[in-house]
Amino acid sequence: MNTPLRSLAALIALTAFLAACAGANPRPITTPPMTTTASSPGVSLLPDEPPPHGATLDYTTDFSRHSVPYRDIISLGIPRDGIAPIGNPRFIAVSEGNEWLADQEAVVFVEVGSDERAYPVQILTWHEIVNDMVGGVPLVITYCPLCNSAIAFERSVAGQILEFGNTCRLYYSNLILYDRQSQSWWQQASGEAIAGKLTGTRLIFRPAPIISWAEFKAAYPDGKVLSRDTGYERTYGRNPYVGYDDVTNPPQYYAGPETPDAMAPVARVLGIDLGSQSVAYPYDLLQRVRVVNDRVGGTDVVVMWAPGTASALDALSVSTGREVGAANAFARALGGRTLTFALEGSRVLDLETRSEWDLLGRAVSGKLVGEKLTPIVAVNHFWFSWSAFRPGTRIFHP
Repeated sequence: MNTPLRSLAALIALTAFLAACAGANPRPITTPPMTTTASSPGVSLLPDEPPPHGATLDYTTDFSRHSVPYRDIISLGIPRDGIAPIGNPRFIAVSEGNEWLADQEAVVFVEVGSDERAYPVQILTWHEIVNDMVGGVPLVITYCPLCNSAIAFERSVAGQILEFGNTCRLYYSNLILYDRQSQSWWQQASGEAIAGKLTGTRLIFRPAPIISWAEFKAAYPDGKVLSRDTGYERTYGRNPYVGYDDVTNPPQYYAGPETPDAMAPVARVLGIDLGSQSVAYPYDLLQRVRVVNDRVGGTDVVVMWAPGTASALDALSVSTGREVGAANAFARALGGRTLTFALEGSRVLDLETRSEWDLLGRAVSGKLVGEKLTPIVAVNHFWFSWSAFRPGTRIFHP
């Protein structure tokens, strides 16, 4: 058994033990585009088949309605919420976060209005799901370590606020959530309900880039940071997936379509899905060019990469992972014109005004200082995961 699988087995054993001792939670395919409005389009249901083994014991889900084959859903062998979601998140100030977060550590950045929050990956690795309220908007922040995918969704559907838990099951190695209200099952990668009453309903995506702690605190010194005071005893800061993102390793628990050989299965990509087009931006390329001007689904976009972020899935300690950098994406339209971006030295400038821009889409000097670009939903994935859920995706080449 290789190192990542041993680490994952240890995590599963630990979470099962903790769930048994303390209770799992303290609170009673063609993938659609990354949606900006909740929707329930006509869905092609699959023929009835027996639900996943043991599912009827834990859920009241209407398993007669489903859009993925149950036979392809894999159980981690632990009960629902064995990997415990966070239902009452607590937040601390940046100054307190500095006491245990290293500058290069990865955090998931979510912003609604003037409410800016950082969700450290060292916490998300152990919980995967955070039900939160950001800027007055009910959101669920999710992270699937097996796909390296951090995704935030609005959790209101048809006027009802949903609370999400973890099925501890996977489809194409990707996290499957469930909502406690309808007991429907949801695919993290697509934001779509794949089993139950709400099958076919799609959640609204919100931008949730993975950036470094240093980047977040420099930009938002008054921001909020998810606290380690989660109500659970976990070894935060320790990586249970040691070596998982080594490109020579195969993905674990994956039984999906064969991965296109354009890249190694666990190569990092930033994925954008707009209109009818999906594009994957390889991290290896982004690290070389640093900035990309492109057009996706009729929208002019810029993708930026910056150094300074460590892999959370490499070393035993999250803070000592190898450098992988961070990528983010924005619309290029601003003030009635379309900007064109270029790298000059170590700075990203727009050619129209010679203003300098940072990884968070802020003009930090020049004529446009103080302006902000509109963020695009762009999701970190491993290549095997992005290509499985978005077959036919275009791989960006300069």
